[in-house]
Amino acid sequence: MPASAGPTDHVFIEGLEIDALIGIYDWERRVRQTLVFDLEMTFDNRVPAASDDIAHTLDYKAVSNRIRDYVGASGFGLVETLAERVAELVLAEFPVQRLRLKLSKPGAVRGARAVGVAIERSRTA
Repeated sequence: MPASAGPTDHVFIEGLEIDALIGIYDWERRVRQTLVFDLEMTFDNRVPAASDDIAHTLDYKAVSNRIRDYVGASGFGLVETLAERVAELVLAEFPVQRLRLKLSKPGAVRGARAVGVAIERSRTA
């Protein structure tokens, strides 16, 4: 593997539950539904590991709070749109090179635990 390939370290957030207005049906626009976010973010952990200083880390609490604030104030019709906007936000505001995001909408389809989307996005140069 070439030295310039970049880090393969990941910081993850699993099962981040956020209540939001989401959906295309009238009844969905009247109630907040719980969405579940799973994120895996590519971040070079060597610097914080060497310094043992939280200031050098990817602050997953800050990422979680920012997503919670954004999603809680949103009102998109489609989970696809919300997933794209959250991915854009994380890549723009945090030192993340690549992001894998899974957005689940539990209980949306009878007989299924959850439905949703999973996307992967990278920072543009």
